[in-house]
Amino acid sequence: MAADPADRPGARVTGAPVIRPLVLLRHAQSLWNLENRFTGWADVGLTEAGRSEAHRAGALLRAHDYRFDRAFTSQLQRATETLEIVLRGLGQENIPVERSWRLNERHYGSLEGLDKAAFAAEHGAEILHRMRRGYHDRPAPLAPDDPRYRRHQETYSDLDPALLPATESLADTLARLLPYWNGTIAPAIARGESVLIVSHGNTLRALLKHLENMTEHEVEQFEIPTGRPLVVEFMSGGGFLRRDYLDDPVAAASVKAAG
Repeated sequence: MAADPADRPGARVTGAPVIRPLVLLRHAQSLWNLENRFTGWADVGLTEAGRSEAHRAGALLRAHDYRFDRAFTSQLQRATETLEIVLRGLGQENIPVERSWRLNERHYGSLEGLDKAAFAAEHGAEILHRMRRGYHDRPAPLAPDDPRYRRHQETYSDLDPALLPATESLADTLARLLPYWNGTIAPAIARGESVLIVSHGNTLRALLKHLENMTEHEVEQFEIPTGRPLVVEFMSGGGFLRRDYLDDPVAAASVKAAG
């Protein structure tokens, strides 16, 4: 970034220096977002509106002069396509990009592909909320012979099949994300690298629960919209400091003042 985030008005508490921020981005609108379906690990692409969202995200980051040292994304095309559009908009297509299944969306098991409204009509709004937001709630798992089971896909053929889920809760999502965060992403940030993560709503919610020490109830109520860059800042010792959407009027004014 052009300006040290520690110099931004309102960007830190007094006496708490920050290191380079982390930018989180939920992929832009996908086909199944539009159709209101449980998506999970289903590999669906972006809508035209989603591509426009991704272009806007890239333009916003460019307007604030963000420069990234590396990017991380999932194995799912709605995230990788969003990242590609953003990096093209930034003119940073050549930075190192690492894809990992550990950044995939939460696995919705047997719900994958089902219409959420139809599910709610059959099972009730409370059960729908638990399946979507409950921290420990897991949908029924996929059967081993279900064609939706990722063990059958070449993308994951180099992984131990025991690692690949047949269903997940948000707690499960955090558990498979943390080794990658602790072993790969967090060390890059600690080295002073500017990092962009393009991932999925539940995955990023799980990560922020960990970073902010949210309660289970807090994370169950927390939502991340598609296509809006979320800037996370850390103290120099590595502790979480704050987060703001880059297009938030107050945060944007602070960045503009600093620039």
